[in-house]
Amino acid sequence: MASRSGPRASGTDGGDYQHRERVAPHYQMSVSLKSEIKKLNIAQAVLWLLVVAQVVVSQLNLVSHKVVAAPYRWEYFYLLSIIPTLFSFMALPKNNISYLVISMISAGLFSVAPILYGGMEMFPIAQQLYRHGKAYRFIFGFSAVSVMYLVMIIAVQVHGWQIYYSKKLLDVWFTNTQDKKKK
Repeated sequence: MASRSGPRASGTDGGDYQHRERVAPHYQMSVSLKSEIKKLNIAQAVLWLLVVAQVVVSQLNLVSHKVVAAPYRWEYFYLLSIIPTLFSFMALPKNNISYLVISMISAGLFSVAPILYGGMEMFPIAQQLYRHGKAYRFIFGFSAVSVMYLVMIIAVQVHGWQIYYSKKLLDVWFTNTQDKKKK
């Protein structure tokens, strides 16, 4: 052992790093994927809050419908998209496979399906806007159809990446569980 001012003990110069324990790759992957999923969950929660704000403002008549348009039908169904996010948040701390599977399935039902329905519901209105230049619904001066399609494009990407990373995380957890059972 070396004192504060004395020479360094041999073998403590950091050159022995190759013999030290390392974190297994599946644990590193799990931490990385969890981090990405948390970021996507937060992005989804922000999108959800935007839709909630529009629905609440419209339903309570807090501002004129000329400023914030009434929500489309698909937006009410999209409000259920918080359910997969909650299950995802509950699955991550304890590596709960069941909650992650529920999150993935419900993301398809409560997130992606309403967005696809919304795209079809708003398509005739979008056609009318781009063919004739007439918009009848507005959100802060912008065409409501254009704004909602922009929200939908972002939401599809967020939900797609959520499902993709959740599947990869599920594979990592499942592989880790199988390895433990073999031992």
